[in-house]
Amino acid sequence: MPRSTAGQPDVQMLTDDGAPVVVRRSARRRRTVAAFWEDGNAVVAIPASFTKSQEREWVRRMLAKLQRQGERRAGKPDRRRPATDEALAQQAAHLSRTYLGGRAVPTSVRWVTNQNSRWGSATPADGTIRLSNKLQAMPQWVIDYVLLHELAHLLVAGHNAQFWRLLEAYPETQRAKAFLEGVAFATSRGMSGDANQAAGTEPEPTG
Repeated sequence: MPRSTAGQPDVQMLTDDGAPVVVRRSARRRRTVAAFWEDGNAVVAIPASFTKSQEREWVRRMLAKLQRQGERRAGKPDRRRPATDEALAQQAAHLSRTYLGGRAVPTSVRWVTNQNSRWGSATPADGTIRLSNKLQAMPQWVIDYVLLHELAHLLVAGHNAQFWRLLEAYPETQRAKAFLEGVAFATSRGMSGDANQAAGTEPEPTG
């Protein structure tokens, strides 16, 4: 989710790619929401009557729409994924700042090829995080969920109530959990070839 700066008429934010975002409230706008590029800024125009919760939800939706439109024009099937360990580490830092107040600071974040029974793992003692390379074919919001899940494990080792509260701010948590559970269910029944090794027996990433 973009970062917000309060105290300005047009709420300034940054997209995941670092582009400025402006949320523009209009009293003349009743129900419609629009998103467009203007002078290098991603502008999301919403009704002035929207609550903060509605604003967050529609900003998320419209930025995703702008992203998809840009990818279609560029001939790309999906949003750019962090293919290298360096890119993955940068994404981890972004997620930690956005959802965990920057408190989770891993010493290393890397893709691994030998993790067949879990999507991700973390070692709080040395601050390392590993993600299964099988995730690279999945949507970015799923990768982000697993990465954020492991970042949260650097702060809370188990899956207790405190741990799940850390993930409440991420808007795709429930959707990503359902997605991974669906993949695990399908692959455990041999519905998708060698993807069975990716799912293993655990739909949830574990630390």
